[in-house]
Amino acid sequence: MVDINTAQSKEPLLPIHEEATTTNNTSSVLKAIIANKYIQIASGPLACALIYLFVNGPSSSRNMLAVLAWVFLWWLTEAVPMAVTSMSPLFLFPLFGVSSADSVAKTYMDDVISLVLGSFILALAIEHYNIHKRLALNITSLFCGDPPNPSLLLLGICGTTAFISMWMHNTAAAVMMIPVATGILQRLPDGSHGSESNTDLQRFSKAVILGVIYSAAIGGMSTLTGTGVNLILVGIWETYFPQEEPISFSSWFMFGFPLALMLFFALWIVLCLLYCSRSTGKSLSAYLDRNHLKRELDLLGPMDFAEKMILTIFGGLIVLWMTRSITDDVPGWGALFHNNVGDGTVSVMMATLLFIIPNKKNNGEKLMDWNKCKKLPWNVVLLLGAGFAIADGVRTSGLADELSDCLGFLKTAPYIAIAPLACLVSATITEFTSNNSTTTLVVPLLIELSRSMGVHPLLLMVPGAIGAQFAFLLPTSTPSNVVGFATGHVTIKDMIKVGLPLKVAGVALITLLMPTLGEIITDFKL
Repeated sequence: MVDINTAQSKEPLLPIHEEATTTNNTSSVLKAIIANKYIQIASGPLACALIYLFVNGPSSSRNMLAVLAWVFLWWLTEAVPMAVTSMSPLFLFPLFGVSSADSVAKTYMDDVISLVLGSFILALAIEHYNIHKRLALNITSLFCGDPPNPSLLLLGICGTTAFISMWMHNTAAAVMMIPVATGILQRLPDGSHGSESNTDLQRFSKAVILGVIYSAAIGGMSTLTGTGVNLILVGIWETYFPQEEPISFSSWFMFGFPLALMLFFALWIVLCLLYCSRSTGKSLSAYLDRNHLKRELDLLGPMDFAEKMILTIFGGLIVLWMTRSITDDVPGWGALFHNNVGDGTVSVMMATLLFIIPNKKNNGEKLMDWNKCKKLPWNVVLLLGAGFAIADGVRTSGLADELSDCLGFLKTAPYIAIAPLACLVSATITEFTSNNSTTTLVVPLLIELSRSMGVHPLLLMVPGAIGAQFAFLLPTSTPSNVVGFATGHVTIKDMIKVGLPLKVAGVALITLLMPTLGEIITDFKL
């Protein structure tokens, strides 16, 4: 006879717990997969394998396309840090036979990269000594007015940001200027009470933040050092056309500055129309005046020797950049060195002075030391190197020829329609991926298209590169947008409301300038 108590003791008391444990384990595994980004990590190699196994065509272009899918998926999904993804061509290219290890490594250090490194070091010096804050307060105080004029104040803040962004990376300019802007806005109420005055101030706060992030992007278009896109364009030009004159700082400025200036005023007009009403000035006068800005400036004290020396070096760098190569009839100072020097040469040389000249604050202390350079954005440097490597691989593998065949229907279209279309395509793609990635992908295709159309390559390359900088609609489109969006003053709706007309204005300006000013510049071998 079976003991009932014994039989029952062998049965699980709560069998449902086994199912619950299994469910919990499955849930934990799924959470671990998501948290560790295993799906995103696997997407790159998986796409690479699928293309390698199932896409027909020349092996070199197929392999390059497979590598491109791997790299771009990791960039898009942020499966690994951007800098790590940017280094992946160093092992993918040799493994897939795209290029040798030495060849791909050389693309990560050239004159353009030197230009970036020198500029970043100078930007760190400007930030360390609060020169950007002094400049912002001076210009803002100048434009504030008494009583405050919101349109002029907005012009001063945006103009300062655009000017700073001309000489350093636009993300760095936004990071520097957002604290200055929020410092001014902190004196204003948050607008939660809903009165007409507070609503005006809240709208003005939106205009200031949007003005800073978009001015940083626009100012960067005017010079080679303002954004990585321009530098990638220069690198691709030198890779595809090594026999041609390189794009110099001064020649790009001849085109980029007029474009940026017109787009800047378009931004200012849009912001004033949407966010500045007649009552905004009266609302501002209760919280903001010129005396406050002067007090902030007084707290910084007079300029010391270190600040003056950095501004002198900065001014000298600009002069040397602008005069290295002027025109064919009036050669710049670069001719004295048989044109062996580049803009990167000047950038590194002037940055080196920062480590030689004393700051006259403490004995033996220089204007800069290497500890201050630990904040160098190496991720941007590696990203540029990856962009150059991919551009070179797309060209040498024949992938550019294969992809350009897909654009054959455009070959019979008039140039006046192709230039804005190239700009529009880049401007659309750049909302969903980084500006640099868009440039790296689109510009080589436009080169092949220009060859088949028989037009100067720069007449398509420039609209494509400029369009990649029109990332105005989404917070995630570019780091500058993220910096502004993180303040909490603006929403996605605000960005679209300002960004859409700004994007349309940008495409219209490219359409107008490329057949006119663009033709003149290419005659000077832009």
